[in-house]
Amino acid sequence: MSSAVVTGIGELTTNDPELGRLADAALVVEDGVVAWVGPASSAPAADGAVDVGGRAVLPGWVDSHTHLVFAGDRTAEFEARVAGRPYTAGGIAVTVSATRAASDEELAANLRRHVAEAAAQGTTTVETKTGYGLTVADEVRSARIAAAEVDEVTFLGAHLVPPGADAAGYLDLVTGEMLDAVAPHVRWADVFCEVGAFDEDQSRTVLRAAAARGLGLRVHGNQLGEGPGVRLAVELGAASVDHCAHLSAADVDALAGSSTVATLLPACDLSTRQPLAPARRLLDAGATVALASNCNPGSSYTSSMAFCVATAVLQMGLTVREAVAAATLGGARALRRDDVGHLGVGARADLHVLDAPSATHLAYRPGVPLTWAVWRAGVRLR
Repeated sequence: MSSAVVTGIGELTTNDPELGRLADAALVVEDGVVAWVGPASSAPAADGAVDVGGRAVLPGWVDSHTHLVFAGDRTAEFEARVAGRPYTAGGIAVTVSATRAASDEELAANLRRHVAEAAAQGTTTVETKTGYGLTVADEVRSARIAAAEVDEVTFLGAHLVPPGADAAGYLDLVTGEMLDAVAPHVRWADVFCEVGAFDEDQSRTVLRAAAARGLGLRVHGNQLGEGPGVRLAVELGAASVDHCAHLSAADVDALAGSSTVATLLPACDLSTRQPLAPARRLLDAGATVALASNCNPGSSYTSSMAFCVATAVLQMGLTVREAVAAATLGGARALRRDDVGHLGVGARADLHVLDAPSATHLAYRPGVPLTWAVWRAGVRLR
């Protein structure tokens, strides 16, 4: 057994309901988990010590929505969009073509590069999806490659009906042979329930088939307009419904009365020039909110959770404390995990140290790279 005490914490965000936010704090890490938290003056002895010099410490970011198994580039699409072309689901097909053409080694290297980029900015838990293969073989290899590199993997065969494919036949494939082949490599299944992708009945079919095989459920919903995504996610007990840019009063009430997390993707909203999701309305109604990057090559090519937090504070009406909680504890809840997203005793020792005295600087100094050090399961990454 080995232990280390982290001292000199100017502000410690624990996300623990009993501990809250502590000043002049310390914590002890032992064998990769948090063993003690409290005032620096009461810190117990440990095998080693790290003094962070009055800096703020918070849990590592939990990025509960990414699409990192891909190849290719969609810069031209982005340029066209910012010049006025509206966003549609169809651009996914460009990435599908490039991903199918890439080798396993190329896909794995690209995934590792993005995971390392995120970790350098304080992200210690990552979910990623398949969905750029859309054949049995390509979806299986995407899932296998992802499972070797990230914490949580989601099957998104129902991302888009591939060009030239029959919709009914492809739905049968996704809910049958493809699902059976991918299921051993993933924990979750997702569906893009949106105009241009899968309608309500098709989405329900996908989700029910995945649930029957023991997978947890996630939904892409209400991105491009009001639709059935939120209602369907709540109906089927999905862990999260992601995007939520267009919500009716009934959608907000449904989320507030359920365990389904509303995962908001502000970087995507900005990139696609969609309305920012109504984070303030959701929290005020009592819904659980998560923030995630949606890092992908088409609609949100950023791994910066700090950018998402700053956007939530400056443009979506959240306080810094609420935004940080959504990007850590909220993401953990969206993944149905209790070992990450907080720094209570027993949590995985994922520490994000800012080169600032408080987490407020994430929004006070937007765009400034504030990550000073990162530990994942007690191991220092930077």
